[in-house]
Amino acid sequence: MPGPIPRREILKAAGCGFGYLALAGLADQQARAGVVDPTAPRAPHFAPRAKRVIFLFMQGGVSQVDSFDYKPRLERDAGKQLGFDDARVLANTGMRGSSQLIMKSPWKFARHGESGRWGSDLFPELNQCVDDLCFIHSMHTEGVAHGPATLFLHTGSATSVRPSMGSWVLYGLGTENRDLPGFVSIAPTSGNGGTRNYGNAFLPAAFQGTALGKAGGRASEARFRDLASLGQTDDSRRRHFGLLRELNAERLRRSPGDSELEALAASYELAWRMQDSAPGVLDLAGESKETLSLYGVGTPETDDFGRQCLLARRMCESGVRFVQVTYGDGTANPAWDQHANLAKHSDHARAVDRPIAGLLRDLKRRGLLDDTLVWWGSEFGRTPYAEKKGTGRDHNPGGFTVWLAGGGVKPGFAFGATDDFGHQAVQDRVHMHDLHATILHLLGVDHERLTYRYAGRDFRLTDVHGRVVRELFA
Repeated sequence: MPGPIPRREILKAAGCGFGYLALAGLADQQARAGVVDPTAPRAPHFAPRAKRVIFLFMQGGVSQVDSFDYKPRLERDAGKQLGFDDARVLANTGMRGSSQLIMKSPWKFARHGESGRWGSDLFPELNQCVDDLCFIHSMHTEGVAHGPATLFLHTGSATSVRPSMGSWVLYGLGTENRDLPGFVSIAPTSGNGGTRNYGNAFLPAAFQGTALGKAGGRASEARFRDLASLGQTDDSRRRHFGLLRELNAERLRRSPGDSELEALAASYELAWRMQDSAPGVLDLAGESKETLSLYGVGTPETDDFGRQCLLARRMCESGVRFVQVTYGDGTANPAWDQHANLAKHSDHARAVDRPIAGLLRDLKRRGLLDDTLVWWGSEFGRTPYAEKKGTGRDHNPGGFTVWLAGGGVKPGFAFGATDDFGHQAVQDRVHMHDLHATILHLLGVDHERLTYRYAGRDFRLTDVHGRVVRELFA
């Protein structure tokens, strides 16, 4: 009768089985993948004006009446108590006509560029780029708190778990570079939805965003997580991956046509290729001193966001389809959320103004702005009156400003308007669903046709809403 088998022999003999079990377990967690290579390039529904998107997310709510939506009446009526339908009061009590103290902007406005667009001295560098910007002054959205409004901005839903916009774009168009993720979120925040803001929800896992760094972390140290094989030589890495590839191939041979398994195996292949391609994209050493200065890299107050914007440009050059760059400090309070100290807007503006202007100029001179859509904005705006009669402004989802640049939109153009106080969108109103539909259209995607069947119904980014704002198109 044979003796007991040593534990080492059992593990050695069962090693491949454990590998199969792990792979099968991971595959079982994936959403249903509809194609063998889910991120392969797909033809758009019609000729696109833009090939890719850079979304500059100003977390917390930039004040429209202190940046690009000039309202002289705030100066004339400063200090007066007037009645407003305040969004927070309405949400909490249902009451209308609350009395509020009008607060004028501490920043001076002037017209800029050949287009004569208004801008305050909060953003002096961006004011020099207004002839490339397409302003939407009549935005409105859902949610008066940061969490719901941020989720709505990113996913089109404030309550349900839905795929993020970048995931929808990757699902609809695929990636332009097989050696990099098609959707990257640079310095994402962990609050107000966290990973859901770049997550895939019920779309196959291949379409989720890949995080690079985190809010509050140093951009110079940002890396893709778990990419490097720590403690391994190049030779051992190759042998390790070769074994994994053989295990995957054997499992695929036993389960022909298993699209979930194929997608999972493809993710390992991408991770392997990224070990060679990603470090070069993240390395800024080859950039000229002039380019680094253009973005503010090397200057303390602009270095972090400047690096993030420069990385966004390098990723676009490398074929990444959707790049999100978040400006946030990683704290519980979103960066632009000045309820009692509006002057803090100046600190944040100094951190992003030069890098964003540098990004626009760099894209333009490289010929990338023509087919790259740059989108700048927050989850909502801010009130034209002082919060609690103080020195800050509260959240305002009823009327605010975003701007687009490049990618087929009209340069030096302004669309829509808020009322005389900059409180509510009143002319050519644009809902967040409309903005999503418009951005998809610029990418050559019909927002009504970009659907995914889940739980017995077809879902889309814009739900059952959204109109394409064609007035913005060049």
